[in-house]
Amino acid sequence: MKNFHNTFAGAFVDRLGERRQDAAWLQESLESSESVFVPVWDGKCLARGEPWAAKLLQHSDIDPHFAQQDLIFLGFFRERPAFAVGIDSPEAPLTKFGEFHDLRYLGGVLAADEANLVAHARALVIWHQMQKYCGQCGHETTAELGGNSRVCNRDSCGKQTFPRVDPAIIVIVSSGDRCLLGRQTGWPEGRYSTIAGFVEPGESLEDAVRREVREETNIEVRNIRYHSSQPWPFPSALMLGFEAEATSSEIRLVDNELEDAQWFTRKQLQSGFPKLPYRLSIARQLVDDWLNLETGTTEDQ
Repeated sequence: MKNFHNTFAGAFVDRLGERRQDAAWLQESLESSESVFVPVWDGKCLARGEPWAAKLLQHSDIDPHFAQQDLIFLGFFRERPAFAVGIDSPEAPLTKFGEFHDLRYLGGVLAADEANLVAHARALVIWHQMQKYCGQCGHETTAELGGNSRVCNRDSCGKQTFPRVDPAIIVIVSSGDRCLLGRQTGWPEGRYSTIAGFVEPGESLEDAVRREVREETNIEVRNIRYHSSQPWPFPSALMLGFEAEATSSEIRLVDNELEDAQWFTRKQLQSGFPKLPYRLSIARQLVDDWLNLETGTTEDQ
C-alpha cells in the first residue's frame, strides 16, 4: 500500500449531512461560542504563523462581515461546528487576526486537516458566488440546507442547485525507464508535469485518460491503473490520478494545449531538470511514486 497523503484530501470534517436540514440546530450552532468560522476573501484563506496555521474565528469576530442568509455549514471540525464565510470587500479584512493567502501556498504549509478544511470552505464560497442567479430562469437564488444548495426564488421555477465538482484525469505515462511529461505556456521556466485534462460527457475515466494523452502528445496507452484522487479547489476540480503504459513513442503536439512534451528518464528527473510539479499537487505524487519504483521505496508527500 502506498504511504502518502494528497494535499487537501482526507475525511477530517464530519460533514453531518443530516444536520443541514435542521434550521433550529444550525441557528443554535451559528450563535454558539463553540463554533468556528473560516473566512474566505478574494479566493484566499486566513492564516497566521510561524509555523503557519489556519486562523479560525468566532462569530463575534466575523459578525460585521457576515449575512445570515449566506450561512455555509461545513460540518464538525475537531469536534466543533465549522462554517465558511465569504467576505466581499475591496480591501483585505480581519488583518488583526492574520493574513490572507492563496491555497496554492497554504496547502503546502498547513496541517493536513486544516488544508482540507480551508479547501472545502473556499470551494463552497466560490460556488455560491457563481450561483447567485438561476441557470434555468435567471432569477435570484437563495442558499438552503446550511449553504449546501441554492434554490431559485421565483415561485414558478424553484429550481434547486447543488454544488458540483469537475472531474479531471491526471496520468503518469511510462515506457520502461522513461516517463512522459509536458509543459504549458506561461509555466515557470523548466517546469514539466504529468498529462491532465477534464473528463467529457459520456466518457469513462479510462477513456478520458486515453483521449487526453493521445490528443496532447500523440501517445497511445494501455494498462491504465487508478492511483489516487485529490480535491483541487481552483475552483472546483477533482483530480483523478492514474498510471499508464505507453504503446507508442513518437511525440506530436496534436491539439496545441502543450508548449512542449518530452520523455524523461529517472536519472534526468533526479538531476534537477526538468523542474518537477509542486509538492502539494497529485502530479508530484505521481512522479515521486514512479521514481521510487526503481528502488521499491515509498515516501510521504
